[in-house]
Amino acid sequence: MRTVLAIAAKDLRQRLRDRSAWVIVFVAPLLISGLMALSFADSADFSAKVGVVDLDRGPAAAGLAQVMKSPELARTVQVVAYESEAAARRAVDDGKAAQVVIVVPEGFTAAVGGSGRPQPVAVLENADYPLQAQLARAVTESYVAQVNAARLSVGTAVAAGAPASSAPQLAAKAALLRMPEQVRPQGLPDDPLKVISYFGPSMGMFFVLFSIGFGARGYFAEQRQGTLDRIAAAPVGRGALLLGKSLSTFVYSLAGLGTVLIASWAAFGARWADPVAVAALCVGMSVAVVCLTALVIVVARTERQAEGLSSIVVFALVLLGGNFVFAAAGPPILRRLALYTPNGWALRGFTDLGTGVRGLPAVGVPLLAIAAFSACVAAVTVLLLRLRRTG
Repeated sequence: MRTVLAIAAKDLRQRLRDRSAWVIVFVAPLLISGLMALSFADSADFSAKVGVVDLDRGPAAAGLAQVMKSPELARTVQVVAYESEAAARRAVDDGKAAQVVIVVPEGFTAAVGGSGRPQPVAVLENADYPLQAQLARAVTESYVAQVNAARLSVGTAVAAGAPASSAPQLAAKAALLRMPEQVRPQGLPDDPLKVISYFGPSMGMFFVLFSIGFGARGYFAEQRQGTLDRIAAAPVGRGALLLGKSLSTFVYSLAGLGTVLIASWAAFGARWADPVAVAALCVGMSVAVVCLTALVIVVARTERQAEGLSSIVVFALVLLGGNFVFAAAGPPILRRLALYTPNGWALRGFTDLGTGVRGLPAVGVPLLAIAAFSACVAAVTVLLLRLRRTG
């Protein structure tokens, strides 16, 4: 064990003498994470300017406007009234006075009472504000569904024998009712995810992955200088040599990622619900880095090949894993590809932790996926090493 620790300490001293190692793994992630936190600071508080055009002038249309002004939406939605659809279209095209507009057609209230043909409620969108449009559509569809339920209940009552003249009174009573079945999210916390809580670990993992190149290049540099031959000539087993170098890579990766996360928490206000789960994800990613480093060393034949191969591996992982963008906001194909990367799974765990989820529900599956990835890489490395020896 002393031999393993001595080899690991020697590698760490060599690595820490390299200024580029300090910059890439410790300094650069903090700077980039801080810049992203500052850049997205204004987008943390979501708001929507919703215009309403009431062409109906009836109580049903007024009810929709009241829903948009309800206390639940008061901090998020700012309602602006427009007299005509043309004025509303100009406003939503501009995007400053209104980001999305709801147009209530004429005869909307009459259709509720069964005396008119129902007309669809239109939502005018600006392509630059998709989230605001999604909010307006969700509220509108929910309200229209309630109106349709009231209209159906009135029609059912009239068909069952109630006088047609009582339709307005029945509609008023139906408007006070609510559909008995509603879908409500349950079970998981829904704290807002801070930008730094995502991009802090994201940038930390991105730069820690560069230690794959450091480890691989260091191995071939020592081979070229004869250091490995001198160690092999000493009473040191090959297993001790491998464990020592793996331990140095593990400690270096874990220290870099841990430094970025602690600084993101202390300086930029990043929050994760469970520190133990955060540490587990850091350990899992560090193990994955060790396995990838070993694979690059086995596949490459020279220091230059190791440098090129490690760069390909790093950028492939960060592009597929979602380190540069929110993975959840990407296309479906990107979200599926992220499931084949350890950093993609780790970011899923950090995202859940950032929204208040604790313990195994947040990191159980990501840790298993990272372990499976590391095991596959290790198995391929061992197989290639045996083939090289027998070849």
